[in-house]
Amino acid sequence: MLFHSSIRKELARSFGATLIVLATVVMTMTLIRTLGQASRGSFNPSDVMLVMGYTVLAYMPTILTMSLFISIIAALSRMYRDSEMVIWFTSGRGLSALLGPLFWFAWPVLLVVMALALLVLPWSNQKIETMKDQYEKRGDLERIQPGQFQESAAGKRVFFVEKDATGKQSGSNVFIATTENGKETVTSARSGRVELVGKDRFLMLSNGQRLESTIGKSDLKISEFEEYGIKVGVDILGDPDYVAINTRPTLVLLKNLTLPNLAELSWRIGLILAAINFVIIGIAVSSVNPRVGRSANLVFSMFAFVLYYNLLNLGQSWIASGKFSFVGFLLALHGSALVFGLLWLAKGHNNWNWNTFLGLRTSPTSLLRKSST
Repeated sequence: MLFHSSIRKELARSFGATLIVLATVVMTMTLIRTLGQASRGSFNPSDVMLVMGYTVLAYMPTILTMSLFISIIAALSRMYRDSEMVIWFTSGRGLSALLGPLFWFAWPVLLVVMALALLVLPWSNQKIETMKDQYEKRGDLERIQPGQFQESAAGKRVFFVEKDATGKQSGSNVFIATTENGKETVTSARSGRVELVGKDRFLMLSNGQRLESTIGKSDLKISEFEEYGIKVGVDILGDPDYVAINTRPTLVLLKNLTLPNLAELSWRIGLILAAINFVIIGIAVSSVNPRVGRSANLVFSMFAFVLYYNLLNLGQSWIASGKFSFVGFLLALHGSALVFGLLWLAKGHNNWNWNTFLGLRTSPTSLLRKSST
């Protein structure tokens, strides 16, 4: 049908433009946040673009859903404003007849959202966590930056090198503060260099002194040295068996239905169900009066989108804490959203109002006014 093809073309243009704008905004915000995390030592500065790419990929289900929702509202609101919907209604078709062409346009987007939520989302989160862990577990020498105080991986040492002469193999004016085994040690030296002794790496300090004291006591031991070696480069590894919930594949979550796993499943499945519901809600809320404008509907639509996703996020914590069951939450949130959207769609399709429910008669003039809006 000509009308179906024209509305799909308009939806495609609106969806593409909205997707580009939203993706650009999210990328900019993610880049700023990632740069801040890299400056605090959470990520390797050279991995900023990779981390940003994986983060934006994790946000893509939400971005695609929001782009689809906005494009539906924008296209249908424009048709109401230009009285094209009046022609559609006078031909004997109602709002419910738009479900077919809109879902025909939206089904590839819904499939992409499903693939991203179930497969790509945990993979991208896993990549981010892997890069973060590798950077946090790097050796003490890799943490040293000339002119900066840097804490070791275990948090027991603080290093300072005034000048790095040849890469990170030697430096001048070295300072090391250590808290270990109930003792505090402060070591300073004019220079230091890295040497390999077997498979271990040692920081060899030259021409310095060492102050050692016991925590809680007033004793102080001072010694001077011409050369002193400190073993460095041992990575502090976390629990190798621990895997973050948001990085676990969907099949792994389904095989072990614990409360945290069910909470993560509710988020991933909820992204898919929300995308479907927003297609129906988009049709229902797009009805506008050409004389009033469409700003009110757009504001309400954005509020509904934010509220829906906040409830989705809040429900994840409720399921994890045992306050809600997995099935009960899905039915309560997504089922009620579906019923709400269908009832609103039926109201617009059948021109229901309070007079209809109260059994009052509606004048032909008012019916013509409603069909024109």
